[in-house]
Amino acid sequence: MTEFSFLVLAVPGNKSCEGGRSLAHCRLVDVASASNFHSFKLRHFHLDLHLNFAVKRMTGWQVLELTPVQPGVQSLILDTHPSLLIHSVDCKVPGASGAPDVFLSLTYRIEPFTDYGSSLNISLPAAVVRPHRAFRLTIRYTTTDGPAIWWLDAELTCGQTRPLVFTQGHSVCNRSFFPCFDTPAVKSTYSATVRVPEGVTVLMSASRSAYSKQDRVFQFSMEYPVPAYLVALVAGDLQHADIGPRSRVWAEPCILTCAVSKLGGNVERWLNVAEGLFGPYVWGRYDIVFLPPSFPIVAMENPCLTFIISSILESQEFLLIDVIHEIAHGWFGNAVTNATWEEMWLSEGLATYAQRRITTEAYGEAFTCLETVFRLDALHRQMRLLGDNNPVSKLQAKFEPGVNPSSLMNLFTYEKGFCFVSYLSQLCGDIKRFDSFLRAYIEKFRFSSVIAQNLLDFFLGFFPELKESCVAEREGLEFERWLNGCGPPLCEPDLSAGRALTGPVQHLCDLWGVDAPDPQVISTFDLSSWSTFQTVLFLDRLLDRSPLSQGIKNPFQVMSLLSSCYSALLDGMNAEVQIRWLQIVVRNSFYPDLPRVRSFLHKHTSRMYTVPLYEDLCGGVMKCFAVEVFYQTQARLHPNLCRTLQQILFQSSALNTSTAPSLLTSPSSAPSSPTDPPANGTIALRDVNVSA
Repeated sequence: MTEFSFLVLAVPGNKSCEGGRSLAHCRLVDVASASNFHSFKLRHFHLDLHLNFAVKRMTGWQVLELTPVQPGVQSLILDTHPSLLIHSVDCKVPGASGAPDVFLSLTYRIEPFTDYGSSLNISLPAAVVRPHRAFRLTIRYTTTDGPAIWWLDAELTCGQTRPLVFTQGHSVCNRSFFPCFDTPAVKSTYSATVRVPEGVTVLMSASRSAYSKQDRVFQFSMEYPVPAYLVALVAGDLQHADIGPRSRVWAEPCILTCAVSKLGGNVERWLNVAEGLFGPYVWGRYDIVFLPPSFPIVAMENPCLTFIISSILESQEFLLIDVIHEIAHGWFGNAVTNATWEEMWLSEGLATYAQRRITTEAYGEAFTCLETVFRLDALHRQMRLLGDNNPVSKLQAKFEPGVNPSSLMNLFTYEKGFCFVSYLSQLCGDIKRFDSFLRAYIEKFRFSSVIAQNLLDFFLGFFPELKESCVAEREGLEFERWLNGCGPPLCEPDLSAGRALTGPVQHLCDLWGVDAPDPQVISTFDLSSWSTFQTVLFLDRLLDRSPLSQGIKNPFQVMSLLSSCYSALLDGMNAEVQIRWLQIVVRNSFYPDLPRVRSFLHKHTSRMYTVPLYEDLCGGVMKCFAVEVFYQTQARLHPNLCRTLQQILFQSSALNTSTAPSLLTSPSSAPSSPTDPPANGTIALRDVNVSA
């Protein structure tokens, strides 16, 4: 059985810690967890669950195998949630010298912690807590519709025939799925038994699975240690098709053929490229399940089983990038994990760098540079909205107790982190040498959780000549400043290799930036021959100038010309393109194209496409139109999304769209739903488009 010992290291920048202890003995603090995870080693846990779709409830028990690692511990504290009802807690203690095992019923209490969770405090008798002696704890519980668990009625699925349920644990939601040490610092193996009605298929983020048709029972085991947030489940009318020797696609029957055709044999190709760069893929399987539009983010890197929103199937290029990003997490994020959510860039920044190394090898440098320009444009857009001194732009964001770590799901985590990793690679002078470093880093820290100091110390140890030349203190580019400085990246990689693709985009933007654009010159640019990323980059840059009245004397005439040139063409393109054009329409109050906005919102019911449009509609003069469309479509929207849109529609007057709220201080009031991000137009979802 695999075991995991948590890291006890200091955060970078601290020369010493309390009481003069050495760095190696400074205890890691995770303010997002109420648990006393330092006091125990979690060896393994097992879930035994029955799914009841009729009442939207999971009932069962959890068995934890624990070993005390500190003397004098009198209680076990786990993270939990008010939506999770504890029925009983029992303990099994192995008998000494061959005596029978002893079973004890334990007392417990639930205490408030934050608006995203509670603490389960279990009293442990002295007979249980013996240093370095294992014991088993059984918690019987029921959980319903907490932040991690999304029950979908049949009408909200792709096929609209059978209900479906999925879980989403990132960042601190799985405490509503099962009591746990809900911190990325703790990893363990797990297993599960799931009982379901006939006709329901269950999948989990596990390395092994089995099914008993007679008993309608699914068995799972994850033989590699993972943090709690990477335990995931989906159950519904799911079918599969193999797309490679170690990959298959799962989806509802109505979209399976489309999903297979979009991915083809590419997944194995991408895995092979990644293995050539970063070493063996250790998880065995790499399967993908496509979820209905209610899935709250774009994709999630659950080990062995990536969850991805089916809406992304419309765009081949976005699908490609999102899947490759989740593949990269197999090394960066899953195998080696950030030990606290305050350093999420250790997963997302490294995974973004790895994703771009894969696309460069598979599709060439120009393609990767184009995608990077598109994302860095979004980063600078977010920077303009937040301001240079907003602490959320730090790579080492310091959370106050009570702040939900999901607040850190922003582009700085991804793109500023990517720029720092790119800077480290530039210091090496040879990208292949940096590939070798990353392979060694994964080998060194595999199945561990790390802090930035681990990465940087290993980097300087791997390249002693860089350490001797004091690159960490290079003026203006100090590692400490990268990590703890606010604002944009200190430097960005050279993206000139993409100029053949980005140059025409900027040229066309410039042609539209005058009072009287020349239709004849503009007609020489054929958007139908452009890639999706070129088109969305063009539209994003037009969107940055909207409303056009800010710099153009006759904005309606320019909008009329834009519409005559592009509306019909863009109607036939994917949703990533269409939403950007429609946001331009809305921000410029261009009423002739408003029917296109209505049609789009009637067709698309995912958060990533609805929220940005509703924010723009309510931020301008079209709020009545937005309310009308919402009432026409709300029956097909997930309740969590409905609550978010109601906030936008009916509380938008209380929102300040000129400044962003600090994400590092406690909120003045709880959000309407623990799963919903703030309904604030300051950071539009088009700028984040989160693949976790």
